[in-house]
Amino acid sequence: MTSFPFLPDHNHLIEERYRKAEALRQAGITPYPATAEAADTAADVLARAGALMEFHERVSLLGRVMTIRSFGKAAFFHLRDRSGQIQVYIKKNVVSGEGFRLYKEFLDSGDLVRVEGKVFRTKTDEITVEAAELQIAAKAVRQLPEKWHGFRQVEARYRQRYVDLIANPEVADAFRTRSRAISAMRRFLDEEDFMEVETPMMQAIYGGAAARPFVTHHNTLDMRLYLRIAPELFLKRLVVGGLDRVYEINRNFRNEGISTQHNPEFTMLELYAGGWNADRMMDFVEAILRETAMGALGTAKAVFGEAEMDFAAPIPRLRMVEAVSDALGTQVDWDTPIERISELAGGLPEEVRTREEAIVHVFESRCEEKLQQPTFIYEFPKSLSPLAKSVEGKPEVADRFELYIAGMEIANGYSELNDPREQYERFAEQAERRKAGDEEAPGEVDEDYVRALEYGMVPAAGLGIGIDRLAMVLTNSPSIRDVILFPLLRPAKREEHSDGPSSLEDAGTGEGGG
Repeated sequence: MTSFPFLPDHNHLIEERYRKAEALRQAGITPYPATAEAADTAADVLARAGALMEFHERVSLLGRVMTIRSFGKAAFFHLRDRSGQIQVYIKKNVVSGEGFRLYKEFLDSGDLVRVEGKVFRTKTDEITVEAAELQIAAKAVRQLPEKWHGFRQVEARYRQRYVDLIANPEVADAFRTRSRAISAMRRFLDEEDFMEVETPMMQAIYGGAAARPFVTHHNTLDMRLYLRIAPELFLKRLVVGGLDRVYEINRNFRNEGISTQHNPEFTMLELYAGGWNADRMMDFVEAILRETAMGALGTAKAVFGEAEMDFAAPIPRLRMVEAVSDALGTQVDWDTPIERISELAGGLPEEVRTREEAIVHVFESRCEEKLQQPTFIYEFPKSLSPLAKSVEGKPEVADRFELYIAGMEIANGYSELNDPREQYERFAEQAERRKAGDEEAPGEVDEDYVRALEYGMVPAAGLGIGIDRLAMVLTNSPSIRDVILFPLLRPAKREEHSDGPSSLEDAGTGEGGG
């Protein structure tokens, strides 16, 4: 047997529980049986309690032992399963002999057990299962966080999500809401005749967004590969091939900063619809948000912070130059000289070199955070939108929009560029920008994508929705890490591996993917 301790944070309490696990084996009881099925859940038993008591039906439950209140020959404990929590009563002359011995000699809070028995109501009017059978399902050798203080420090919760889910039931509720939201999206898109597809996560040429990629290497083929920053170029190849209503819900990876709104790997819904333009896609976004909120929350209204978002209402639409003009207190447009914009803005950063970049900078620095209620911002500079069509009659303006909620960009969409010559020229411009030092610009022209466009792609509109940020809004979560089960964190120091939570602050700031 492995000597103790064998993990760096083992202590005498853990050692004592390991001894109990060994004592179970010596008593002929395996602490980790192969199966432990249950027919019921806590929520189901609570919902059917009246009928169960009337007909004296037995129920079976599988869950984790929480607080134990012992009275010698009897005890109460709360059992928590995936559906909720219910009280269990153990009494010597009711439970089987082996079950009573298990409780008396071996049972600890945190243990997973199977309980079988009848339902009754205590003198304090609490629905309770009186155990006739009590069996161990898995011995917990590490104690749960101290019940009065719980497991609340942020870094420890993210690092040990398995404990967070046990100690803080509301965390699991947030992820159930997220799951319902994604399911509602899928149902709606399937009903609208969109086809779900999968495209490569590893790509020889990355594209579809402006971001730094993660780089890897395929040994057998001896080739450099990139974790995708977006699925766009592969999805549009499918549109060329006649699958002109496609979507994908999957991960993207961007080798950038971490903040309350950014995680280097994040989940996106990306879809394309043949025959549509950006204006039609904005209508569709309103429908997606309404159906997603209804599926996740049972209502089209969501509360984020102190604000209520009504996804049943039409979403206001505002040109970017209109938002910037409001922020500067005077009219500006795409032909306004950069010197004038700099004067109105009280100066611009050195890296801002064109009037288009200046307008975008003012928007991002002065307008974004004020967009708390759902708002579409549309008409972006074409120079910064290399995959989008121009607005008719405005060759320098992209027919593109972004959706903002709670000061965050939630969605991005545009009328897709389908002219192969122009797309090649835009790719070449990006490659030149990369040579000039722009690390977010793709360094290679995707010739195969241009080749696909040469076969002809119908007019189309595309959309990307950040699932993680939308989940933040739907669950009233202030950080993206609250809606990602296992967010990326700095490696823990040795002393952080302990039964108590870590005292580290939020790891990392800055802009990045997600």
